[in-house]
Amino acid sequence: MSEQRTRRQLVQQAALAAGAALVTKRVSAQTSGESEAWKKIFPAGFRNERIKTSGAEINTVIGGSGPPLLMFHGAPQSLITWRLIAPDLAKEYTVVLGDLRGYGDSSKPADQPDHSQQSKRPMALDGVEVMEHLGFRQFRMVGHDRGGRVGRRMALDHPDRVIKLAVLDIIPAHYLYSHVNMDFVQAYFHWFNYLRPAPGPENELLAQNTGRGGGGRGAPGGGKAGGGDEIAALVQAEYARHNSNPAMLHAMCEDYRASASIDLKIDEADIKAGKKIKCPLLALWAAQNRVNKIYDVLPIWKEEGVKVSGKELPGSHSLQESVPKETLAELQAFLRG
Repeated sequence: MSEQRTRRQLVQQAALAAGAALVTKRVSAQTSGESEAWKKIFPAGFRNERIKTSGAEINTVIGGSGPPLLMFHGAPQSLITWRLIAPDLAKEYTVVLGDLRGYGDSSKPADQPDHSQQSKRPMALDGVEVMEHLGFRQFRMVGHDRGGRVGRRMALDHPDRVIKLAVLDIIPAHYLYSHVNMDFVQAYFHWFNYLRPAPGPENELLAQNTGRGGGGRGAPGGGKAGGGDEIAALVQAEYARHNSNPAMLHAMCEDYRASASIDLKIDEADIKAGKKIKCPLLALWAAQNRVNKIYDVLPIWKEEGVKVSGKELPGSHSLQESVPKETLAELQAFLRG
């Protein structure tokens, strides 16, 4: 690596850190009221706990009783994405909602040269260690978007832990990157845009998100918020708080960079070894989203596991927010037993 390039990277990292400090100061009032936000979004009986794993500190909200159920969100969301279905699931399960490392109020691990800090492997280990901390060795797992990718890796790396796995509106990343065509590039331009070196994509996202009030690419805007206008406003404020945080935006880009590099190497080794997901696997996908329009979803997932089922649901990418009733019903039927 040349001295000039090293200097440039140091300047870029310093600029990113300075931006993070400025935004942290700007949203300090919101952050100080963070615990009150989750208390209003989730019903009485749910609690907040920050759990230290071997590589991160994971922010969680936990509710209910019964068999354990871990739920991870997608990008650029946080654990509040489950607010419309978690209360009903908590009637049957001990529901553990987690912010993925780098996202929401979880910690943002330091960069590694190979982006491994945001690889799905340590992100999956976070989930296993969170559940171990809570006293659960085996559990059910539901993941949307990036959380589904983490769940897939968890089921492959820790088959003795994951009893059942449900993934919402995704195709395995290794399939997408090995089947690149014009439809994929046009529909998922951000999958390539975010791979550019920091802080280019991060700065663009920050300018876009702060200009739009923090919504950003993929942030929910039209889902049924539930609980009336006050809760809807609070939910959007929470999404805005996270999506105007440069540290979160950087971690999200690193998540994509890991998916296109170190994660592909891990997947390649598993595929060569014939490794499959052993637990029952449910894939749900949105009729109104691009995944359904470009790919034949279920056959792709059937290559990933030994007992795979799936179904298209009405609604948009964030199924748990756009069609919560239908999503809840499918998850309840699958997770029982």
